Amino acid sequence: MKAVVLTTSYPRGLGDVAGLFVADQVEHIRERGVDVRVVSPASFRHYGIAYGSGVAGNLRRKPYLALALPLMLAGFARAARRAAADADLVHAHWLPSGVVAMATRKPFVVQVWGTDVELARRAPALARRVLGRARLVIAPSAALADEARRLGAKDVRTIPSGVDLPPEVGEEAEPAEILYAGRLSPEKGVRELVAAADGLRLVVVGDGPLRDEVPGAIGFLPHDELEQQYARAAVVACPSHREGFGVVCAEAMAHARPVVAGDVGGLRDLVIHEETGLLVPPGDVAALREALARLLGDADLRRRFGESGRARIAEHFTWQRFGDETLRAYEDALH
Repeated sequence: MKAVVLTTSYPRGLGDVAGLFVADQVEHIRERGVDVRVVSPASFRHYGIAYGSGVAGNLRRKPYLALALPLMLAGFARAARRAAADADLVHAHWLPSGVVAMATRKPFVVQVWGTDVELARRAPALARRVLGRARLVIAPSAALADEARRLGAKDVRTIPSGVDLPPEVGEEAEPAEILYAGRLSPEKGVRELVAAADGLRLVVVGDGPLRDEVPGAIGFLPHDELEQQYARAAVVACPSHREGFGVVCAEAMAHARPVVAGDVGGLRDLVIHEETGLLVPPGDVAALREALARLLGDADLRRRFGESGRARIAEHFTWQRFGDETLRAYEDALH
């Protein structure tokens, strides 16, 4: 089978974290024998709209870039048509890539991730057209699958990304640390986390528009260095206001780290409250601080939650499951 992946975010080289979760999926699909070609902004001119803060973030911060959006999409469509000339199937990541997929005149599936669903509420007619033309829709969480159905998708498959399980679990640093990893942006709950962790030892890995409000943030790290941070953390905080899946949450659980997460979206699929971690209302600083303090003060509870979380990842969020269900989705889309 030959498939073309369309994405507006994809790593540009070693150490680049942009669209890394898409690249991980691509590599595991290739390992299953699928010939995959990727069309990303590296394949066409994107006029500064892709990368950085992401397409949506860049357009919000620099509205004038919207003038170049039709040119970017036209270049994207040309590159997609060339790549898909002899392809069996097109896999479009994010709804805007679904618009480009239609231009290839090939059978296509759309994968929603969250930010695209938020934007779709402003253009529901276009979203319904794209989802209606797709052979099926893939969502990484039950919450996003429900959103896709509300936008008109009929055949929706919930297929979470896989997570690598490290062979060993690291030792916590002393004194105990809280780890946050990800974009430093309002929807990730970063402001609330900084307030809730006042006086506590907080390690922040990431970058974004709120960088100036996060003292000591060390920027994005290559994934092997991020894994070292998971290994030494006592607690991992994922206080998002919305989350399509929650890669950081899943990776933390794979490292047997208890998670304090926002009670939203894909984080609900990952974290079982009072079993693998604690869910807190998004935006609630007091509840977030209470959950963090509770875990920092109870090593046995951290160990119990961590072991349960690692077992949950090993059972339900494997690359084997991802590959099996994605290939089944591809076959169903073609037949």
